[in-house]
Parts: sequence; structure tokens; C-alpha cells
Amino acid sequence: MTAVIEQTKCTGCGECVSTCPLDAIALKEEQDGKASIDPDTCGECGACIDVCPVGSISL
Repeated sequence: MTAVIEQTKCTGCGECVSTCPLDAIALKEEQDGKASIDPDTCGECGACIDVCPVGSISL
């Protein structure tokens, strides 16, 4: 299962982007600068979950 970002909680801080070891997360302008996870690249390691300051990411 790929990590999921709850867009209503995401602040677009970018902590998850810099933490992802697979570069599966990007901030997307078309989503108001919020994070988006590429499901084909996500390795389900959970690193992004641990660093999200607002708890917007889950598996």
C-alpha cells in the first residue's frame, strides 16, 4: 500500500520531500503547492510519516 497524503492537512512544508529516500514525493503547483506521492515509486518505508509535522501522511 502506498503512503497517502491528506491534502486538507498538508501545509506544503516539504519535509517529506527531502526525507523520501526514493524521491517519490513532490510539491505540486496544481495542488496548491502541497505534497503528492507517486504510487509507482513509493516503497512504503514510512520515512515521510515520521517527519510530517502535521500528521498528514499515513499508510
